[in-house]
Amino acid sequence: MATTNDFKTEIIAQLRIRVFEESVPRIKKCLAELTDAEIWWRPNDNSNAIGNLVLHLCGNARQWILSGIGGAPDKRERQKEFDQRDIIPKAELLKLLDDLIAEIAVLLPSITAKELLRVRPVQIYQETGISILIHVIEHFSYHVGQMTVIVKSLKNKQLGYYKGQNLMGKP
Repeated sequence: MATTNDFKTEIIAQLRIRVFEESVPRIKKCLAELTDAEIWWRPNDNSNAIGNLVLHLCGNARQWILSGIGGAPDKRERQKEFDQRDIIPKAELLKLLDDLIAEIAVLLPSITAKELLRVRPVQIYQETGISILIHVIEHFSYHVGQMTVIVKSLKNKQLGYYKGQNLMGKP
Protein backbone atom coordinates (compact mmCIF):
# COMPACT_ATOMS: atom_id res chain seq x y z
CA MET A 1 0.00 0.00 0.00
CA ALA A 2 1.36 3.41 -0.98
CA THR A 3 2.01 5.90 1.77
CA THR A 4 1.38 9.63 1.75
CA ASN A 5 5.12 10.20 1.42
CA ASP A 6 5.25 7.83 -1.58
CA PHE A 7 2.54 9.91 -3.22
CA LYS A 8 4.31 13.17 -2.39
CA THR A 9 7.56 11.82 -3.79
CA GLU A 10 5.85 10.63 -6.98
CA ILE A 11 3.91 13.84 -7.76
CA ILE A 12 7.05 15.93 -7.26
CA ALA A 13 9.07 13.47 -9.37
CA GLN A 14 6.48 13.76 -12.13
CA LEU A 15 6.71 17.57 -12.07
CA ARG A 16 10.49 17.27 -12.42
CA ILE A 17 10.16 14.80 -15.32
CA ARG A 18 7.32 16.52 -17.20
CA VAL A 19 8.46 20.13 -16.76
CA PHE A 20 12.21 20.07 -16.05
CA GLU A 21 13.21 17.10 -18.25
CA GLU A 22 10.62 17.23 -21.05
CA SER A 23 8.95 20.63 -21.46
CA VAL A 24 11.84 22.98 -20.71
CA PRO A 25 14.31 21.15 -23.00
CA ARG A 26 11.66 21.21 -25.74
CA ILE A 27 11.17 24.95 -25.26
CA LYS A 28 14.94 25.40 -25.49
CA LYS A 29 15.03 23.28 -28.65
CA CYS A 30 12.30 25.45 -30.19
CA LEU A 31 14.14 28.65 -29.25
CA ALA A 32 17.40 27.28 -30.67
CA GLU A 33 15.77 26.82 -34.07
CA LEU A 34 14.64 30.45 -34.31
CA THR A 35 16.06 33.94 -34.60
CA ASP A 36 14.96 36.55 -32.10
CA ALA A 37 12.60 38.00 -34.73
CA GLU A 38 11.06 34.56 -35.37
CA ILE A 39 10.58 34.00 -31.62
CA TRP A 40 8.39 37.11 -31.62
CA TRP A 41 6.56 36.36 -34.89
CA ARG A 42 2.82 35.80 -34.68
CA PRO A 43 0.47 34.76 -37.48
CA ASN A 44 -2.13 37.34 -36.44
CA ASP A 45 -3.07 39.69 -33.61
CA ASN A 46 -5.17 37.01 -31.90
CA SER A 47 -2.26 34.57 -31.63
CA ASN A 48 0.74 34.54 -29.33
CA ALA A 49 4.38 34.55 -30.30
CA ILE A 50 6.65 31.93 -28.75
CA GLY A 51 8.23 34.75 -26.75
CA ASN A 52 4.85 35.57 -25.22
CA LEU A 53 4.31 31.91 -24.37
CA VAL A 54 7.66 31.72 -22.57
CA LEU A 55 6.78 34.82 -20.54
CA HIS A 56 3.35 33.34 -19.84
CA LEU A 57 4.70 29.98 -18.65
CA CYS A 58 7.21 31.69 -16.37
CA GLY A 59 4.53 33.97 -14.94
CA ASN A 60 2.10 31.12 -14.47
CA ALA A 61 4.55 28.77 -12.73
CA ARG A 62 5.80 31.57 -10.48
CA GLN A 63 2.25 32.45 -9.49
CA TRP A 64 1.00 28.90 -9.04
CA ILE A 65 4.03 27.15 -7.52
CA LEU A 66 6.32 29.78 -6.02
CA SER A 67 3.49 31.97 -4.70
CA GLY A 68 0.67 29.44 -4.40
CA ILE A 69 2.65 26.71 -2.66
CA GLY A 70 5.83 28.53 -1.62
CA GLY A 71 4.20 31.68 -0.28
CA ALA A 72 6.32 34.11 -2.32
CA PRO A 73 4.64 37.44 -3.04
CA ASP A 74 2.44 37.27 -6.13
CA LYS A 75 3.66 40.11 -8.36
CA ARG A 76 2.33 38.66 -11.60
CA GLU A 77 0.84 40.97 -14.21
CA ARG A 78 -0.62 38.31 -16.48
CA GLN A 79 -1.81 40.52 -19.31
CA LYS A 80 1.70 41.96 -19.80
CA GLU A 81 2.88 38.46 -20.77
CA PHE A 82 0.58 38.60 -23.79
CA ASP A 83 0.89 42.32 -24.54
CA GLN A 84 4.69 42.20 -24.94
CA ARG A 85 5.56 43.13 -28.52
CA ASP A 86 9.13 44.40 -28.25
CA ILE A 87 11.70 41.70 -28.87
CA ILE A 88 13.19 40.21 -25.74
CA PRO A 89 16.37 38.42 -26.88
CA LYS A 90 16.51 34.63 -26.83
CA ALA A 91 19.29 34.68 -24.20
CA GLU A 92 17.08 36.66 -21.83
CA LEU A 93 14.13 34.27 -22.34
CA LEU A 94 16.43 31.32 -21.64
CA LYS A 95 17.64 32.99 -18.45
CA LEU A 96 14.05 33.55 -17.32
CA LEU A 97 13.34 29.85 -17.83
CA ASP A 98 16.54 28.73 -16.10
CA ASP A 99 15.94 31.07 -13.13
CA LEU A 100 12.37 29.79 -12.80
CA ILE A 101 13.43 26.14 -12.81
CA ALA A 102 16.19 26.84 -10.28
CA GLU A 103 13.74 28.56 -7.92
CA ILE A 104 11.19 25.76 -8.21
CA ALA A 105 13.93 23.15 -7.67
CA VAL A 106 14.89 24.85 -4.39
CA LEU A 107 11.26 24.85 -3.21
CA LEU A 108 10.32 21.26 -4.12
CA PRO A 109 12.20 19.42 -1.33
CA SER A 110 10.45 21.56 1.31
CA ILE A 111 6.92 20.73 0.13
CA THR A 112 5.26 18.44 2.65
CA ALA A 113 2.45 15.96 2.06
CA LYS A 114 0.27 18.24 4.19
CA GLU A 115 1.03 21.19 1.88
CA LEU A 116 0.02 19.09 -1.13
CA LEU A 117 -3.43 18.65 0.41
CA ARG A 118 -3.90 22.18 1.79
CA VAL A 119 -6.35 24.40 -0.16
CA ARG A 120 -5.21 27.94 -0.90
CA PRO A 121 -6.21 30.72 -3.34
CA VAL A 122 -4.48 30.98 -6.71
CA GLN A 123 -5.89 33.57 -9.12
CA ILE A 124 -9.68 33.19 -8.72
CA TYR A 125 -9.46 29.51 -7.75
CA GLN A 126 -9.16 27.47 -4.58
CA GLU A 127 -6.45 24.89 -5.23
CA THR A 128 -4.63 22.13 -3.39
CA GLY A 129 -0.90 21.73 -3.78
CA ILE A 130 -1.62 18.63 -5.86
CA SER A 131 -3.91 20.51 -8.24
CA ILE A 132 -1.33 23.29 -8.54
CA LEU A 133 1.41 20.87 -9.62
CA ILE A 134 -0.90 19.07 -12.04
CA HIS A 135 -2.01 22.41 -13.50
CA VAL A 136 1.58 23.54 -14.11
CA ILE A 137 2.50 20.21 -15.72
CA GLU A 138 -0.43 20.29 -18.14
CA HIS A 139 -0.05 24.03 -18.77
CA PHE A 140 3.57 23.59 -19.84
CA SER A 141 2.64 20.66 -22.07
CA TYR A 142 -0.16 22.60 -23.75
CA HIS A 143 1.97 25.62 -24.59
CA VAL A 144 5.01 23.56 -25.62
CA GLY A 145 2.70 21.95 -28.19
CA GLN A 146 1.82 25.39 -29.52
CA MET A 147 5.48 26.35 -29.73
CA THR A 148 6.26 23.13 -31.56
CA VAL A 149 3.58 23.81 -34.18
CA ILE A 150 4.95 27.33 -34.73
CA VAL A 151 8.53 26.08 -35.18
CA LYS A 152 7.45 23.26 -37.51
CA SER A 153 5.41 25.76 -39.54
CA LEU A 154 8.26 28.25 -39.83
CA LYS A 155 11.08 25.76 -40.39
CA ASN A 156 9.34 22.78 -42.04
CA LYS A 157 11.30 20.31 -39.95
CA GLN A 158 10.85 17.70 -37.26
CA LEU A 159 12.22 18.63 -33.86
CA GLY A 160 13.27 15.10 -32.93
CA TYR A 161 11.94 15.07 -29.37
CA TYR A 162 12.01 11.26 -29.37
CA LYS A 163 15.02 10.71 -31.63
CA GLY A 164 16.92 7.59 -30.65
CA GLN A 165 14.16 6.33 -28.36
CA ASN A 166 12.29 3.11 -28.97
CA LEU A 167 8.73 4.14 -28.19
CA MET A 168 7.33 0.74 -29.08
CA GLY A 169 9.08 -0.88 -26.12
CA LYS A 170 10.51 -3.60 -28.30
CA PRO A 171 14.18 -4.39 -28.98
